[in-house]
Formats: sequence, C-alpha cells, structure tokens
Amino acid sequence: MSGGSLGIRSGSYGSLEKQQQNGVLPIQAPSATARTKPFKLFKEKESLVHWVCKFAGRQNIGMLILFLISAAVFVRVLYVGKGEDQEDDDGPKVSDSLPLNNSVTPLLNEVQSVGIENRVSLPINVEGTEVRVMPPPPPSHFLGYTLPSGHPCNSFSLPPPPADKKRSGPRPCPVCYIPTEEAIALMPKVPSFSPVVKSLTYIYEENLNKETEFGGSDFGGYPTLRQRDDSYDIRESMDVHCGFVKGSKPGHGTGFDIDDNDLLAMEQCHGVVVASAIFGAFDVIQQPKNISEYSKQTVCFFMFADEETEADLKANGGLDETKKIGVWRIVVVHNLPYTDGRRNGKIPKLLTHRLFPNARFSLWIDGKLELVFDPYQILERFLWRKNATFAISKHYKRFDVFAEAEANKAAGKYDNASIDFQIDFYKKEGLTPYSESKLPITSDVPEGCVIIREHIPISNLFTCLWFNEVDRFTSRDQISFSTVRDKIAAKTNWTVYMFLDCERRNFVVQQYHKEVLARLAQNAPPVINPPPPPVFVR
Repeated sequence: MSGGSLGIRSGSYGSLEKQQQNGVLPIQAPSATARTKPFKLFKEKESLVHWVCKFAGRQNIGMLILFLISAAVFVRVLYVGKGEDQEDDDGPKVSDSLPLNNSVTPLLNEVQSVGIENRVSLPINVEGTEVRVMPPPPPSHFLGYTLPSGHPCNSFSLPPPPADKKRSGPRPCPVCYIPTEEAIALMPKVPSFSPVVKSLTYIYEENLNKETEFGGSDFGGYPTLRQRDDSYDIRESMDVHCGFVKGSKPGHGTGFDIDDNDLLAMEQCHGVVVASAIFGAFDVIQQPKNISEYSKQTVCFFMFADEETEADLKANGGLDETKKIGVWRIVVVHNLPYTDGRRNGKIPKLLTHRLFPNARFSLWIDGKLELVFDPYQILERFLWRKNATFAISKHYKRFDVFAEAEANKAAGKYDNASIDFQIDFYKKEGLTPYSESKLPITSDVPEGCVIIREHIPISNLFTCLWFNEVDRFTSRDQISFSTVRDKIAAKTNWTVYMFLDCERRNFVVQQYHKEVLARLAQNAPPVINPPPPPVFVR
C-alpha cells in the first residue's frame, strides 16, 4: 500500500518510486569534486554583501536588515495561517440536521435510526501519521430506538379503571405520547426489516377462471384452495392474489374504479396516509382534531365515498369542485365490486398499500370515528417505539374466535350458515379456542376499526391474504384475522402488535351513525364521552 493510499503527506516531489519514474535520481554522497561548491557559494555571498554595502551605504544597512527580517516574519505568518485553514477545512463536520429533542435526553440509538447525515469521518493518529477512518455504513433497515433511562413513558402504567358500576362497557384510558415535534423527528429514515419475503407481485387476470372450489369474486380473482395454500408458503419472492385482478392498475377497470386525477394524487403520497371511507351515506364526516400544521402539510387525508355518499355530501356537506371537506380529500369510487357495503369497505381498509403504492405508513380509521391526536404521535407510540410494522387493538371483551363468531350470529352481522361454514373450515385446519398456550399472544380477536401499519412486503402480504379470506368467506374480518396471522408467523416469526382497546379509544372517538343520530334527534341529543386528557411528556 502506498503512502498516498494511507493519506500520508509526502514531500513536494512525491515518493521515491515516483521520482524514479520521472527520471529524478536519488541524491548520492558528496564526491571530492563536489567539495569545492560550498567555497564557491561562500564567495558569491561575500561579493553580494560588498555590493549591497557599496550602493546602500553603512547608515542604511541596519534599516535594510530590519526590513528583510520583518518581511520574512510576515511571510512565515501567512504560511502558517494558510496551513491552519486547510486543516480546519479537512476536519470533521457534524450535520446540523439532527432531530431536536429539547425536552428529554436524546434517544440511546437515535443516531443509528436517523440516517447517514449524522455520520462523520474521525481522524486518528497512527505512529504520528494522520489517517482518516470512515465509520461503518448506516443501517439499511430501521432498528428501533429506546427511550432514555428515566423517561416518564418508560415507567408509565395504566391507572386502575374508575369504580363506576353504571359504566361497565368499554372506555378510553390514558396513553403516554411524546410531543408532536419529537415524534416527527423520530420518523424512521429507512424501512423496517421484512422477514423472508422481500418482493410481492400481484396477480392480474383478464380472463378469470371461475372453476374454483368455492368463494371468490371477479374483484378477488377466484383463487383455488391450492393457490390459497401456496400463498402461505412464505418465500422471498411471491406472486399473490390481492384484489384488483383485472385492468392495468388498481382503480382502472378493476372494479372500485377511481378517476385519473384522484389516482395521480394518491400516487403522489410518499409519506403518511390517513384513510377512511363512507358508503351508502351511512356516516357523517368527522374532522380530525389536534392536528399539527406540519401534518396538515405532509400527511395525506383521503376519504373514499360511493356515488350515493357523493350526492349526499353535495346536498348537505358542502362538497364542491375542490373535492375537499376540511382536511379530507373526497375520492368518489365507481363500479363497486360487491353488493355488501361492509365488504366494499374492506378494500381501502386492507388494500391501502395498493391504492397508495408509494406511501410508507398508513393509519386506517372507520368512517364513524373522529381522530383526536396527531398521526405522527400515533405512529411513534404504536409502531416506531415498539419497533412494530403492524398494530391493531384487541377487542375490549372477546379474545376467542369461537366466541366472536357466536356474537356475530347473535347480532345478525352475517347469515349464520356462512359463519358456521367458515368456522368449521378453520377448525379442520387446526383452529382451536384461545388458551394460555398461545402466550405471549393475548388475543385472537381484534377491534378492526383502526389499523396502523408500515408498508413493507411482510405487512403487505398479511393484508393481501387477510383480504382474500374476506373475499372467499364472510366480510367479518375479526373471524379470519388470527388464522392469517398465525399461518404467516409460523413461517416467518413475524406477528402483529396488539394493544389495548382502551388505548385505541384514546386517539379516536366513536360517533353515531346517521340513522342513529336522526332517531336520537327526535328525543334528546346523544351524549358523546370525551377522551381522557392527553399525556404529554416533556
């Protein structure tokens, strides 16, 4: 290795090897003939002094010498100053783009998660020679972070439920959020790791084969049971059914069709998406509260609606050519693929990654819910701080699929025969009632009105396969949730983060459907229970 490659400063003429290449010979020991040169040089210097004295005069010699000394000192100062400036220019420069965290100590491995702009080259000395050693490259995946020791959120615990016998149903509970500015600064610069599966190709079929065992649709593509089994054989690269099986791309001749200008706006969402839907003019649009100005500028808020809802909004909700109501952009969907409105609603809920192909994170909330916290705070609390890629709340009461199926039958949510058929099918595949043997999994039943997720291949696969179960069996997605989750976990060790339902009720407030509001308006206004006061840590 040459000196140049180590950063060693060579002489002004370069290295010895370079001198030989350029024809410059090394200096030899002085010979006898060379000994006369110093005497000759001395004579030349002596004659120069006599010449100066002859023309300058003795009285000016002192002034001349003083002038020469001053000039030499001046040149020396300039040379040293220039060298110091060059060393300063070569020194390490720390970026000023580190996320601010004024209220608490910086997170322990925050530099590791914020990206390459915070890394510098550090000079070290090896045997007196300055060598620059570059640090290792930044991580290619988000590795999570840990709140510093003593941070209030580390010791935060839920208070006991209030002793109110009149209110035995679900209620909100406090959640420890960090301020919005800090949550924004902690947004991962790189995606999370996707175990096993690295790429997904979604199946398109112009000529659908309807010769399947049972279930399926034109929108879902009628996958056979063999194709279903193959989709749970998790591999690095996979071809899967994931809705929109006809047409050139989602929203174009696929069913659930969307206008081009809306599709373009959806493709331009590259960060965070908050999505919701109202079909059949069933709900009143709820405007989010406590949203930061930064979120209003950077987060995409999209509300999907059918033509019936569009007509109602134009008549009563103020929808005009801007296509916006508050922060929501209203996207009107044509050619809905299902007659069941609940099943149509599962398309934007579970296939968000297909409608927003460039988004990194999404927050789905049902149309009847009012968002009361900033999306970045929710993502930080339930995804980034937990190093999770998919989060959903547990059902407040039921944790067993068999109990959930019976509750759906009792409430008339779907025809009983279809629910029984789905449960029997899952039992033959090995579904058992929930027990402690499934720990650390604490529930098989989600409260599916809110989904928080990162759009990476493994979470995209999960929602594709979950939608396929909804397409094949019933629209009651709570029944199929645990089957899909456990089949993927068995092959990848990936699972879903399930948090308490009372925590979900902290950042969304459930409102009444329009028909309920109309009925209550005849008697008394409904009583909406407000969420608990927010917990901000500074």
